[in-house]
Amino acid sequence: MEAFLLGEAPGLTQHEVAARAGVPLEDAMALWHQLGFPHHSDEDRAFAESDVEALRLASDLVRMGILPPEQQAALVRTWGRSYARLAEWQASLLVGLAAESDDPATHLAELATDVLPRVEALQTYVWRRHLANASQHLLEDGAAITIGEAETSVCFVDIVGYTAQSRRLDGAELVAWVDGFEQDTTTLVVDHGGQVIKTIGDEVLFTVADPAAAVQIALALTARGDDEDDPFPAVRVGIAHGAVVRRLGDVFGSTVNAASRLTSAARPGSVLVDAGVHEALVARDEDGEPEEQDGAAWRFRRLRRISAKGFRNLEAWRVRAHEM
Repeated sequence: MEAFLLGEAPGLTQHEVAARAGVPLEDAMALWHQLGFPHHSDEDRAFAESDVEALRLASDLVRMGILPPEQQAALVRTWGRSYARLAEWQASLLVGLAAESDDPATHLAELATDVLPRVEALQTYVWRRHLANASQHLLEDGAAITIGEAETSVCFVDIVGYTAQSRRLDGAELVAWVDGFEQDTTTLVVDHGGQVIKTIGDEVLFTVADPAAAVQIALALTARGDDEDDPFPAVRVGIAHGAVVRRLGDVFGSTVNAASRLTSAARPGSVLVDAGVHEALVARDEDGEPEEQDGAAWRFRRLRRISAKGFRNLEAWRVRAHEM
């Protein structure tokens, strides 16, 4: 099975792989560690020609400046973690299906033969699609290219009562419940031009350039959570708008921290926003004072300043849909 998955039977030591690739052994070992591969002794013949080619390709990327030394380790670690999680899920799925047969090993090999080429092709397709989308977004926002920072809205969506619900549901039910939450949230975010950055158990973090779109998403999610006939869980939401640093698919900075603090302070079913969102969405008169608008989509109510870690007085507004 290992030979099939690797494309050939392993027969090389780590010294031989590094020598054939023309890469110092210490550099090769550092790369394997960053990717999360298991350690092997000098005598272990655990490597194949594909490892040689991979080292050559990595060396080429470094030489071309695509993997600068100061960023290489972080990028490769992210690569390794992402594929390790994906591979673990795929292996669990295949092994689970194979275990239902009388000859699991043979059935697993048959499944792998039929399934893996298709999975590999789909992964390449998904990667290229996301690469095209990400490139377009960056080209539209020159600031993100030059200084790694861009103005955007950051939003945390947090399930209310997750701990209690997790105790009531068995493992399969809990997974299905959380999967439904993540799927429905992701669909709504993408439909409004946003991007899901990560899911953290009972929480989803997403970004969207337009603060109005962020509020629309948040209110739609809380409305679903308030509907007793909808299986979507009750949620609380915090949104902040401002400068964000993007790095390796994640986001950092004070704006992200503010959104997190607002979420923690929000009551079940409510949406809290910071001054950045409020400034962007509320019309003002000639003196710069907020003014009510007939037919406005939302109503804002200023709350007491929030004291939270990293923020002495975080301004906050609760936003609701305007009932016509």
